[in-house]
Order: sequence, then structure tokens, then C-alpha cells
Amino acid sequence: EFDDYIAKPKANGYQSLHTVVRDADGGPIEVQIRTQAMHEHAEHGVAAHWAYKEAGAKGYAGVSATSEYDTKIAVLRQLLAWERDLSGAAQASAQGGGLFDDRIYVLTPDAAVVELPQGATPIDFAYTVHTNLGHRCRGAKVDGAMVPLNTQLANGQTVEITAIKEGGPSRDWLNPELGFLASPRARAKVRAWFNAQVIAETVARGREAVEKFLQRLGRTAIRLEDLASQLGFKSAEGLFEVVGKDEYSLRNIEVLLNPPEPAPEADEVLHKKFKGAVARKSPSGVLVVGVDSLLTQLSRCCKPAPPDAIGGFVTRGKGVSIHRQDCSNFRELAARHGERVIDVRWGEHKGADASVYPVDVAVEAFDRQGLLRDISEVFAKEKMNVIGVQTQSVKGTAWMTFTVEIGDAVSLSKVLGTVRGVKGVRAARRR
Repeated sequence: EFDDYIAKPKANGYQSLHTVVRDADGGPIEVQIRTQAMHEHAEHGVAAHWAYKEAGAKGYAGVSATSEYDTKIAVLRQLLAWERDLSGAAQASAQGGGLFDDRIYVLTPDAAVVELPQGATPIDFAYTVHTNLGHRCRGAKVDGAMVPLNTQLANGQTVEITAIKEGGPSRDWLNPELGFLASPRARAKVRAWFNAQVIAETVARGREAVEKFLQRLGRTAIRLEDLASQLGFKSAEGLFEVVGKDEYSLRNIEVLLNPPEPAPEADEVLHKKFKGAVARKSPSGVLVVGVDSLLTQLSRCCKPAPPDAIGGFVTRGKGVSIHRQDCSNFRELAARHGERVIDVRWGEHKGADASVYPVDVAVEAFDRQGLLRDISEVFAKEKMNVIGVQTQSVKGTAWMTFTVEIGDAVSLSKVLGTVRGVKGVRAARRR
């Protein structure tokens, strides 16, 4: 056995390495490895479990305890006494602050001791007690008096949380200027809650899109879990999520449910489809390696542009479809019909013959008035033509997709950096 409580300390701050081995007779031996500071905290700090177990009615550190409540109060008082003693000794020896300067100890209404970082608030306290209590926290009493949720707590105070039955945290809690949270652990839990909400909304959009698509195909009787499994997903939720993010084409579902006829050999395809084809410049600016300028078209699912690594797939009646090599649709087609994949490369276009390529840019931002205008101005200043815009706002978050025409993908990287600098924009990426 092996436990690493240094990489992942216990909630009470205990840190150590534990391992169990067997001796020559087969008996178990536990070895604990820790620094001197960790040992002092384990033996004499809040992590010292024996302090609670051995206090009992006899009291703790000489303080008489007639009940469990008195015992815990005695423990807290002794902790605070240690802090004062150690802090005074350190200052007297000119070695800086106290040993416990980075944390405080407060009580629940039931007199349970809770360790918090210095500067912690009632919301930090609520998340330390229970994640769900933190999400539903709406008010707090400190020593019986109502206080704002960004009030900094002090040693020895009793904190009581007022919570609603259902609900979630506020985005204001993540604003460091408002001072609602001091604990990184609590901030991580708040971010996780909002991330889960975004995923849930994405899954809902994907489920709706899949169900509508199945209705158009007349295949509503199929089980969604079975469909997702056949498409290579662990669950239907995984399928809905990628569809909701526009990262998976619904065309794959149609191909699965209505499989095409067995594909002929690659040589036969090229011979039948392109025998005698007239060599001409392809409007896509792509050349098929080893064959005179076949008819090519850029796929709509991944919208490739120079200098993206690309691959070609021989279609039925529409020439060669060009995909980015990291396109999920292309990888699936290649896995099923590898004989129809051919090598392609970008042609050279200069001056008046320079081609432009449509690409999709996804933007996530805090919704505000004038946001669409400000982002559009960035593309206009860079002389990029915007040929399509899709926007959706959910609970103050704007999701936008811009379709712009570019000469190459390199110039797009610079523009994305400018878009990320627009007020309110949290993320901007190419799809």
C-alpha cells in the first residue's frame, strides 16, 4: 500500500507519505515519512486526532471538559494559545511571523472545529463544510450576528450558514476584487459548478439536434445509447456533447443508419470517375499528388486553409473532398474506407489568383451591448470578409460563430489574439 498525503493533503492539513510493507515473517509494517514541520503539525496541530480522542471528560491541556461541546471548545482554545505562544516566540527571536499565520480556526454551530486559510469568508467556510452547502449559501451569521458574505473571519468565531433548498453560486464570487473567496479549493468548486452548467446546456443542445435529425430520417425508434455505442462513444451524453459543440457531423449518423454500397477499389474509382478528365486549375487551390488536377472541393465540416495539413477522400460523383488531417470525420472515413484516401497538397496562388478560404471562428464572451460590433470591427480592420455570423446568449454568456474568408491560417492566429483582447471575450479559437 502507498498513500501520498503530501501531493494531496487531508482536509485538516495533515501531510505525510505512508507505505505498508511486510517483514521476513509476513507481518505488516507501516512506514510514515514526513518533514519535521509536518510531524509537529501531525502531533500537536489540528491534525492530531489523539487530542480529540483522549480529551474526554478529563479535559484537554488542563482544561476541564464536562461535555463534547466543552471538549471541542477546549481544543480550539488550546490551538489559539499555541498560535499566540509560537507567534510571540518567533517575533522575539526576529524570525518573522507565527507558525499559524496562514490559517485560522472557527467553529460550526455544533462546535466542530474548521480550519480555514487566513482571510477566509463565510463562503469559504460553507464550501469547507460541504460543497453543496457552499453552492446554496445565501447568508451567514458570525457569533449570532448577520454579516456580508465577503466578511473576513477571525480565530474562534462561530459561523452559521443560511442556505436555500436549491440553487448555485454567483459569478461575483469569482471576482477577486469583491473578496468573496480566499480559498483556492472553494474557487475551484465554484468554477466546476459553472463548467458543469455549460456542459449540461451543450448536451441539451446536442440531444435536441440528434433527435430532430433522427426524426428527419424516420428512425426515432432507435435507442440513443445504442446509437452512441455504434458511433464509438461510451455513452449518449458523449455524443450529445460533441454534437452540441459542433465538433461532430450529423452526417455520420446517416452514414451509419443508411450505409452506402460497398466501395470499389481505389484504382477502379480513379479509373472510372476520372478517366479522360480534362486537366484544369481547381478552384479550391488543391492538387492531387500524382494525378493531373482532379476536381476537388473543400469539406464544410473542418474548412481547411493553407498551410493546414490536409488529406483527400474520393467521393462518389463529387471528385475529391479535402479535409484537415485532424478532422474527426476524415479520420472516421479513413478508418472505414482507407482505400479511398489519397495524398493532396496546396497549389500555389499568387497575386490576382490568390484564393480565400472560409473558416469558422468560435468566440465565448460575457454578453454585453456592442459586443458583436466590437468583434466585427476587428475582422474589418484586418480586411477579413465576414460571410456569416451565428450568436446565442445563455445566462449572460454569449456564444458566437463567425465565418470569415482568409488567405491562410497563419494570418488568422494574429487576428484571434486581437479578438481575445476585446472587452468581455474569454476565449476565441478556430473550429
